Amino acid sequence: MNSSLVVADYAVIAVFFAVMIGVGVFYSRRSTSAAQFFGGDKTVPWWLAGISFYMNSFSALAFVMYSALAYKFGLVPVTVSWLSVPAVLLGAWFLAVRWRRAASASPIDYIAKRYTPSMCRTLAILGLPMQLLDNALKLLAIGTVVGVGMGFPLFWSICISGVIIILYTFLGGLKATLTCDFIQFFVILAVVFALPPLCLTELSKLDGGAGLVHGFEVFLKRAPEGFFNFTAGKYTWGYMLVFFLCVGSTLSTNWSLVQRYYSTKSDRDARKMAYLVAVLLFLGPPVFFFPAMAARIFLPPVLDCDMNGVYALICKSVLPAGMIGMVIAAMFSATMSSLAGNFNAAAAVVVNELYLKVDKSASPRRRMIAARAATVIVGVTVVALTFVMQYAQGADDLFNISNKVFGVFLPPIAIPMLAGLFVRSLSKRSAIVALVGGIIVGLSMFIAGSSDQLSFLREMVWIFPSTAVSTIVFLAIGSKVFQDDPDERKEVEKWMDGLTCR
Repeated sequence: MNSSLVVADYAVIAVFFAVMIGVGVFYSRRSTSAAQFFGGDKTVPWWLAGISFYMNSFSALAFVMYSALAYKFGLVPVTVSWLSVPAVLLGAWFLAVRWRRAASASPIDYIAKRYTPSMCRTLAILGLPMQLLDNALKLLAIGTVVGVGMGFPLFWSICISGVIIILYTFLGGLKATLTCDFIQFFVILAVVFALPPLCLTELSKLDGGAGLVHGFEVFLKRAPEGFFNFTAGKYTWGYMLVFFLCVGSTLSTNWSLVQRYYSTKSDRDARKMAYLVAVLLFLGPPVFFFPAMAARIFLPPVLDCDMNGVYALICKSVLPAGMIGMVIAAMFSATMSSLAGNFNAAAAVVVNELYLKVDKSASPRRRMIAARAATVIVGVTVVALTFVMQYAQGADDLFNISNKVFGVFLPPIAIPMLAGLFVRSLSKRSAIVALVGGIIVGLSMFIAGSSDQLSFLREMVWIFPSTAVSTIVFLAIGSKVFQDDPDERKEVEKWMDGLTCR
């Protein structure tokens, strides 16, 4: 077993980081306006946007939590991951064109037209902390799995990856982010496809045989009972339904993912991008999680408290010296892609929905300075928040807390955003009623769940549906109580016509 990193590992990691910075430098002089920096001037090829969307849809959390689930339950994380496929297909059929036509300068700038400018600012103010929290958790995850599991220093894992992301996003904007996503995609592919044959070889040795086919036969023969069930434990079909709604909301409204829709060249390209993402999300999970499933057979038993380190144990068990560096680069790739996209999207919201509302006459040069400054502020805040989290509690508790926080805030934010793209009858002020009402219901459940008798209210299967239903009810109530005047109604109808005209 390889217990520590060697010079070749550090060399691979260093080259990987150098390439990322080089991409940022290359695009630094090609991003001459805030529109290019945040939206690529709507000229991004569909295949590049699709790969970037895919890379932005997962992070090192997949290496940590999902691999642990695969080791313990078998096919369950594949089922969970496949829930993203119908969510993305629904996005292709119903959302792709609407997102491309609705958003332009930022993922939420259309809110000011569809609803009110105050609703847009409120979403920006509420959405930013959620984005920062999500990003910090992902950065903490990569620091934990690479630092603790593979011997790369935890402090430097967080610092270096955070600084590199800030640099290439700061320099090149969206185009640099997309290009880095493309490179990182192939780094991950190299690792994902290298591990299964090595794990099959380990399996074949258990029976004194040889060959990949024999290894797969050993896997099928020795797999624990129920290992190939689609559900297990608390991961019931009811849980899967709620998770589908949650992941569908995230994939449909996440700022960086919306940015991929509206950066494409045409409506047709926006749909093609989503189809590519669906294919990648379908093909990837079985290959990605097979090593963790195989490890249940050829690795010594892993305790529950150590299960988040399963992927690191596999790599150190089967990979030759020097290859660990490629795995670390792949893990950095998964997280850096997601974070870079979120940094750029969050900076777009800061500049377009907050800064430019104050400095409305800002020159193109000042807008570019603001764009890069916002990127640095977002990135530095995320890195700082990551260290606060790491010092305060550690990763495991924070993963659980984040799920509960998103259960409270995601439906009140996502539902008005999506409903505004489809439902003409919603009044301009209904969204703020739904946002406030949904959050109040979610927070009330979270507070009530502090008692032992009602602790179940804090679970995602309860808090997410309750908050979602409440938000929908408040949308209807808000439309009835705060109706639009005739001029406002004409404005809404004209805007909606622009989304649906051919």
